[in-house]
Amino acid sequence: MSDERLSRRTLLSATTALFGLVGTADARTVTGLPYLGNEVYPPTQARPGPWLFFTADEAAAVEAIVDRLIPPDDLSPGGKDSGCAIFIDRQLAGPYGRNEGMYMQGPWSTSPLPTQGYQNQLNFAEQYRRGLAGLAAHVARNFGNRKVQQLSAEELDRLITSMEKREANTPEFNGSNFFELIYNNTMEGFFADPIYGGNKDMVGWRLIGFPGTRYDYRDVIAQPNRRYTLPPVSLIGRPEWDRPAASQGARG
Repeated sequence: MSDERLSRRTLLSATTALFGLVGTADARTVTGLPYLGNEVYPPTQARPGPWLFFTADEAAAVEAIVDRLIPPDDLSPGGKDSGCAIFIDRQLAGPYGRNEGMYMQGPWSTSPLPTQGYQNQLNFAEQYRRGLAGLAAHVARNFGNRKVQQLSAEELDRLITSMEKREANTPEFNGSNFFELIYNNTMEGFFADPIYGGNKDMVGWRLIGFPGTRYDYRDVIAQPNRRYTLPPVSLIGRPEWDRPAASQGARG
């Protein structure tokens, strides 16, 4: 993979521009509002556990890929430990995977313009299923009959770079389309609210200084140009809020 794609600063700047510093998944990930306005109860929290959509082999391949798209370093855990694969799995098992709320009837354009919207007859879950099967076959042919998760970091970088540059495209495997899909979903998982399974401990938000869903900013809004230092808050609160009451301080 190119140095530019692996650059943490490049990832952060690209994602900041893409999301406009929002903290929840975009419209491609959550179709419609996740819950009604003014409701007391938020969406059900996605928790680690058995895979809901991926098979064990598929999940291992996805974890290997997201950990190269966001490699671990001194700034944060990688994509795997940040929960990106869990985020993708839970999304594919839900409305996003079924493309609910999207028009999925023809006619289909073979050369769509950006203004024409979604132009794929397969929903996202079907694209992942076929894409991962095609990827597994491609890796077996070109990397000594091994699996994606058995490749070294350098081999994974070469594989992902070839997909990004359309060098892995064959009639059986559209590597560039699959790269774009998993790359976008990985970014979404790294920066979405942790309630959806990714952005574990709000690592993505901490990197960009995003405050999250804090309910009240009156104590800082009257102090412009002053650095915001309070920790971020997600829809499920902060990890330290789950400690026994006797050890908790005041919630900020």
